[in-house]
Amino acid sequence: MTTRDDQLAAFASLAEALRRRLYLHVAFENTPVSRDVAAEALGIPRSVAAFHLDKLAEVGLLDVEYRRPPGRSGPGAGRPAKLYRRADREVAFSIPERHYDVAASLLAQALLDACEQSVPAADALRAVACDYGRAIGAELNRLDHWSPRLEYLVEVLASHGYEPRVENGVVILNNCPFRILAEDHRELVCGMNYEVIVGLLEAVDMPEASAQLDPAPGRCCVTVHAS
Repeated sequence: MTTRDDQLAAFASLAEALRRRLYLHVAFENTPVSRDVAAEALGIPRSVAAFHLDKLAEVGLLDVEYRRPPGRSGPGAGRPAKLYRRADREVAFSIPERHYDVAASLLAQALLDACEQSVPAADALRAVACDYGRAIGAELNRLDHWSPRLEYLVEVLASHGYEPRVENGVVILNNCPFRILAEDHRELVCGMNYEVIVGLLEAVDMPEASAQLDPAPGRCCVTVHAS
């Protein structure tokens, strides 16, 4: 599972100008690139190219494979060359934390379900969002966890970008992971967010807690009343 620290490390790696040029060179090539080819293309020493290419591989931006040049095989052919290609991994980082990919996935699944099951799209979205909430709660719930339920709930919400804080038994979500969408489609997105939290509460086994739509400027429209 890619963490926020992993994502930030990948972006920080590209802050160095030469490393960024090497990444772009590899990314634009149709075939994997060797250290020698990269060094020649950028006019730098091979050792410098190797250093930066390996750093890009360490943070997951490049994949590595080993291959002998065509026509060279068997004893005496030498070691296979280390080749680099752009990784399939996608990296996104935002401050505050946003998860528009999650919203897109939920909306796409809801549209498919609405068509296949002949139900209103809004009903399908509520069901899909609730299932997603159950899934993220169940995924973390499988870990060895001895925290009180409220602390566990806060941990799950924090891991998905909600920036929760607890005030007098109410969990306030300082950040909406879908903020721009909510600004343009408030009823749809806030309803989706509400169902995500409802499903999450089911998964973390907090029957005494309830999610409520409680919109206010600068935060998520949902609050959780823990007692």
